[in-house]
Amino acid sequence: MKDVTIVVGTIGQSIMRSEDNGQTWARIGPRRGFAYEASVRCIAMNPKNHKVLFAGTERGLYRSEDGGANWKYLDSALNPHYVWAIGIDPVNPDNMFVGTGTPTPAMLFRSKDGGRSWEKRPVEVATECEAVGTPRFTGIAVDPLEPNHIWAGLEVDGARHSSDGGDSWSVVEVTGRRDIHNVAVTAGPPKTAFIMANREIYASTDNGKSWEPRDMQKSLPWDYPRKENYLRGISVDPANPKKILLSFGDFTPGSSGAIAQSDDFCRSWKMLPLPVEPNSTMWTFGTNSDNPNIIFAASRYGYLYRSDDGARSWTKLRRELSEIAAVCWLPN
Repeated sequence: MKDVTIVVGTIGQSIMRSEDNGQTWARIGPRRGFAYEASVRCIAMNPKNHKVLFAGTERGLYRSEDGGANWKYLDSALNPHYVWAIGIDPVNPDNMFVGTGTPTPAMLFRSKDGGRSWEKRPVEVATECEAVGTPRFTGIAVDPLEPNHIWAGLEVDGARHSSDGGDSWSVVEVTGRRDIHNVAVTAGPPKTAFIMANREIYASTDNGKSWEPRDMQKSLPWDYPRKENYLRGISVDPANPKKILLSFGDFTPGSSGAIAQSDDFCRSWKMLPLPVEPNSTMWTFGTNSDNPNIIFAASRYGYLYRSDDGARSWTKLRRELSEIAAVCWLPN
């Protein structure tokens, strides 16, 4: 097992960080530049410099230049908005996007200088919505081949698309689905954009002109009492654009969860066995192009699993954390 540093964003416990594969953990607080009991909804890694991390919280955005050991609060137009989603251009990481939301207004901001300054973009978003009250951005994905195309999902207000680098945005209609949990783009071929609603995934190979549902309630082979899958996280393999991982469960936060893999652009799935039954919905993944075989998967209520063989087998980390929203890892 290769030694790695794990960085986890939690709800109410700030950043948890381990430099020894999860054997011991440190909670990052004010001495390291981070608010002590912050709620971290998202973590994003600079695709060109993996030591540079960004974390979205209820106070705005934090930046680390040493793999999460130390942080700096970015005093910007994002303050005091609650940051829920971060997207970074894989071609030019200076281009970044941040989505805010519940309980602050749902807005989308763009930076052209690596997060030093931010400008609000003209995105039409509802002020109120069902279930969560105020909408929130749940995912932002920048096209790896045509970075002028950016996709953003909102819970509960549908999806948005920009074809001009974020200057303007339009509403994406996918058969009336409004509860969007994530978005992703794979280079393919064919290049495919995915919009993941709470119980369905929609795919487009023509930059959003048309969408095809993947019929997830039938194609995902998971049987449990609710008989409906609650989809939460989606991750494209950094080395294999056809390989996609999915995290899901029975509800939010749920009492059971699972992960699955698709090798045909989300048309069919195979379940990936975990050594210990998850205690809640499987929520998110952490990958790194430095070694695509190492993958972390997290349940909502603190279980962390690790694979060293590209998701074929998994081990559960001994330490269980508090409520997890984001995870990433870096080589030591």
